[in-house]
Amino acid sequence: MDFLTFFTVIILLVTAISLLNERFFKIPNDIALLLFSFLLCIVLKLAGMAFSPDKMNQITAKITGFQFESYLLDGVLCFMLFAGAGKVHFNKFTLNLKNITLLSFLTTAISAALYGILFYLASCIFHWGLDIWVCIMLGCIVSPTDPIAATGIMNKLGLSKNVTTVIESESLFNDGMGVALFAFVKSIVTNMGQENLLLLMLREVGGAAVVAFCISCLLLFLLRFSRKPLNHILLSILAVSSAYMICEACGFSGVIASVICGMSFSYGMDKLDRFRQIVDKEDLYSHFWDVIDSILNSVLFVLIGLSALRLSPSVAMLQIGIAAVLAILISRAVGVALPTGCSRQKAIPGGYNLGEYTALMTWSALKGGLTLALVFSTEAILPAGTYTILLDAAYIIILFTVIVQGMSTKSVYRVIERHKAVRIRKESDAQCVS
Repeated sequence: MDFLTFFTVIILLVTAISLLNERFFKIPNDIALLLFSFLLCIVLKLAGMAFSPDKMNQITAKITGFQFESYLLDGVLCFMLFAGAGKVHFNKFTLNLKNITLLSFLTTAISAALYGILFYLASCIFHWGLDIWVCIMLGCIVSPTDPIAATGIMNKLGLSKNVTTVIESESLFNDGMGVALFAFVKSIVTNMGQENLLLLMLREVGGAAVVAFCISCLLLFLLRFSRKPLNHILLSILAVSSAYMICEACGFSGVIASVICGMSFSYGMDKLDRFRQIVDKEDLYSHFWDVIDSILNSVLFVLIGLSALRLSPSVAMLQIGIAAVLAILISRAVGVALPTGCSRQKAIPGGYNLGEYTALMTWSALKGGLTLALVFSTEAILPAGTYTILLDAAYIIILFTVIVQGMSTKSVYRVIERHKAVRIRKESDAQCVS
């Protein structure tokens, strides 16, 4: 299937699902795109079993032949991260910097290790025959909160600005940690040598920060000399694409570089607000990135749904799915609670106590395209049976977090808010009595 045909089919699905969802279902559009494209895959598989397996296999082979990981990691990821980072409220980001740092680094590392241990125990119980390092590698894949899912869905749920900033900022930065851990553990699994993790992290994060800041400062300086909004847009595209490309070529984190570029341009544009009001009265720059973000997000969620065609349903998949979901919830909760509880921080964002904060950060931790791209990248280094288990686990986690957690996060948030209000009222009454 040529690119134009494939692109047309994807846009057709995006348009049809979006229109139907707007008219009948009225659920968050990104969730609808994933849910209904996944259901379409089920229909295609059932149709193939009932009518013409050979013909249906040809159709599904053309769809699954699309290089999802290359499209995301080597194509659109940097632009999606740039657009998402540009929406983060800078003042609230600095206000919650300690929590964001804890969640982005310690939580990700603890969750990845604990997930690996829990999934290895499940492997021993159900006789899957997985190595402990393979399980930890899966933990590195599924533990980071996906920035695309978080920024695409959380913005539409009506959560408080403080909470949304923490969730979005963590998701934007923890992927650098996740990818670095993944590369480290992957080298152990493939016997390519064990690079020092601390040096790997310093290189990935430090190198990305230097490259992103240098490029952003240079192009923001050039932006001051142009009075055309189109040139402002082109300079922003050049900034994020060149930073991502240079970092990936040098062994730095292109993910972190894209996020830093997005936040740098957002901050720089705010500083040039009066200048932009004169030269860009219609705010074409912001509208451009909003549209690009929406289109790329929509296409990505449909592609994630269609990736279900790569799965092979089996009885073992049910065991894998239950173990994967329980492990991700437990490991995420411990990963949030442990560093937060030990941080000696008097005030958790939003006035929550540790239990409320842990529950909210656990339930709002969505997974998405980056998780799927990383698990696809392990196909070449793992035996077929092992890769199938990892793919099933990662995909079920994505479905659960995006559909189940994504659709219920707002309700969970309201329950936690009511619990917080009752607790604060009781604490206030106790103080008055004393």
